[in-house]
Amino acid sequence: MRIIMDKSKIKVCVGLSGGVDSSVAAYLLKQEGYDVFAMFMQNWNDASTTLHGDCEWEEDRFVAEMVARKIGIPFYFVDLSAQYRQRVVDYMFSEYAKGRTPNPDVLCNREIKFDAFLQIALKYGADYVATGHYCRKEVTPEGVYRILEGADPNKDQTYFLCQLSQEQLSKTLFPIGDIVKPEVRRIAKEADLPSAEKKDSQGICFVGKVDLPTFLKQKLTSVEGDIVEVFDAYYQQDPLYQWQQEKLSQLLRPGETLERTVRYAPEEKILTSDGKPLGVSPFDTSKVEALTDAELDHLSLPVTYDITFETETYRSGKHHIKKTRNKENPFGRIVGRHEGAQFYTIGQRKGLGVGGHENPVFVIATDTEANRVYVGEGHNHKGLSRFCLRVSPDEIHWIREDLTMAAGEMRRYRVRIRYRQPLQSATLLMRESGLYILFDEPQRGISPGQFAVWYDGDEMLGSGTI
Repeated sequence: MRIIMDKSKIKVCVGLSGGVDSSVAAYLLKQEGYDVFAMFMQNWNDASTTLHGDCEWEEDRFVAEMVARKIGIPFYFVDLSAQYRQRVVDYMFSEYAKGRTPNPDVLCNREIKFDAFLQIALKYGADYVATGHYCRKEVTPEGVYRILEGADPNKDQTYFLCQLSQEQLSKTLFPIGDIVKPEVRRIAKEADLPSAEKKDSQGICFVGKVDLPTFLKQKLTSVEGDIVEVFDAYYQQDPLYQWQQEKLSQLLRPGETLERTVRYAPEEKILTSDGKPLGVSPFDTSKVEALTDAELDHLSLPVTYDITFETETYRSGKHHIKKTRNKENPFGRIVGRHEGAQFYTIGQRKGLGVGGHENPVFVIATDTEANRVYVGEGHNHKGLSRFCLRVSPDEIHWIREDLTMAAGEMRRYRVRIRYRQPLQSATLLMRESGLYILFDEPQRGISPGQFAVWYDGDEMLGSGTI
């Protein structure tokens, strides 16, 4: 016997942000016959930190309320700024102070939208919470929830939802996951929604567009230090780098070659990456599986820098005034000053104030204890790329708990380490000491604190903090 679900008896709370995506999500649910109400959450109220210097949330709330009125659904307001500051912003400050690169949007979804906000919605009688995320949700015959990439490859937002649990997914709906962005805009215009022409939000989730160093200086002390450029010669004598090169070469299958840096297409001004369906690894499966935990640890370590500078006295000018300068060093040179190593992240190019180079200069490492920022010139600088990373056991999160890897197990998945990065083919190895991800190709700008997220086809299975 076929059971027809009466959607009018299903109460859905839409997290209405004032943007076009959540507006269309609410509109579609209403059109489908659900019992819909909207709730706007205020998560930030400090206008002094935003670049615009005004209360953007007030305008967003005004638009959201107009959208709810237009659709004909109840509208509620909830202040979650205290929870947001404690569970997201304070976490950001703590991570940056350690020289790590957190993703506040991932934390906002895990801790606020699908936790604090969800709990309030349930108290209002909601059966589900709906958002305007570009992703899809399915359920297996066994009752396991799957989260899939959105239909729009340019807007897929699964990465930001990589820390959600089965319990959270059981209470969520993603009404626009099967729609591409232009279609969302078209629906909004045809429905005459007040948010139809509203630009997409940018910057930190619910904070808005900010100057990150200025934002972080609220709690992190600014202390000047050296910016040190690292020369290629450093890697020729670095034991870890040389060991990694040799070990990776030993792992290759016959006929494969090792390319240590990310390819760059200057004519297109883009970094090339596979972005292809999962293929055959360039590494020999049996050799990779035979790696010891200690070897995997060594492969996952970033190169650290210890460059000392000796000074010398010289006379300058017609008066032969004594001055002091650093002696030339074959491994590097001091090229500038910074206001605090914790304000910089690996791969960063802007805000360094380092000139006099033919090619762009990038941050390749930070040392918060020594308060040093290390940089390298060019997209192909050796310090920008790594093949392997590690996720500690307590940081591994499986969305598909039924597919959790056991110690000693090895699988092939596609992985991304930042939003919008094309999925990269990789081998995952679970060990007692953690989860190791060995990429088929070198990866640019792997930073501690980032989230590595792994997929099987278009399904996101789990994630972990690097």
